[in-house]
Amino acid sequence: MSSKQQRVLLTGATGFVGSAVQQRIITDEQYALTIAVRRPVAAPSAVSVVQVPELTAHTDWREALQGVDVVVHSAARVHVMNETSADPLAEFRKVNVEGTLALARQAASAGVQRFVFVSSIKVNGEGTELGQPYSADTLANPSDPYGVSKYEAEQALLALAQETGLEVAIIRPVLVYGPGVKANFRSMMKWVQRGVPLPLGAIHNKRSLVALDNLVDLILTCAKHPAAINQVFLASDGEDLSTTQMLQHLGVALDKKARLVPVPMSWLNLGFTLLGKKSFTQRLCGSLQVDISKNQQLLGWTPPMSVNDAMRKTAAAYLAES
Repeated sequence: MSSKQQRVLLTGATGFVGSAVQQRIITDEQYALTIAVRRPVAAPSAVSVVQVPELTAHTDWREALQGVDVVVHSAARVHVMNETSADPLAEFRKVNVEGTLALARQAASAGVQRFVFVSSIKVNGEGTELGQPYSADTLANPSDPYGVSKYEAEQALLALAQETGLEVAIIRPVLVYGPGVKANFRSMMKWVQRGVPLPLGAIHNKRSLVALDNLVDLILTCAKHPAAINQVFLASDGEDLSTTQMLQHLGVALDKKARLVPVPMSWLNLGFTLLGKKSFTQRLCGSLQVDISKNQQLLGWTPPMSVNDAMRKTAAAYLAES
């Protein structure tokens, strides 16, 4: 790609990942930015805002795509905790497959050069055996509607690339953490900060995580690097942690010693099963590792931020909000 300023269209710009991409782009003179949003938002004067009320097969992207060189597509229908649809996969497909492909087709027609798709490690599966990480070449094995929809979107995009010449780069992040993180990671920070004793002092799993800053850096690398064309990359910090180690890291970052009780895994499994939360055991105690060596080999990319620095930055933001 040329060295001229690139016009980027960013979807999902108000989400956790999209907000960080937006913040990074507006500080980089290599790029000019257009964001697509569902409802009016305040944005810096340098950012063009286009309102796109929905992400479906019928969405008209013509205004948003004017003059665009690169699309970074982070918008998606994500996990729904209390799913009410009778056919969840159909609902995920409407947005994550049909909506994504409609945007990509219109991008190709508009002369967009590259399409960076933020997918999910759920395309690979839900977990790995200890020491046997997923790689970018591991056969896909999605097991829930979200993961299936992301995989189908990837396949559709790669087929479109062959058909039209649109350059596609796909990124599958593992669990993303950083300032403003929600869900289980935020809960863990809360537990550690409050000094709650946790029965998680003897967990010997390994999990890959990715700091928000590292993911954003990989996204922007894929937006411009010639070797990213029509490739799939996994995103992580390159340093795997056990759940016990992760809580210890958070304790250091929060300046609050994590109170961890070494309860045997067999007891934890039994306890969570009796509570009807067997799946929670896998998320908390199972392994999910990824190998990101392809990123270094093809892109010369290694995570710019260490786990320690990323944990400190995440904890500082959490404390400032508390």
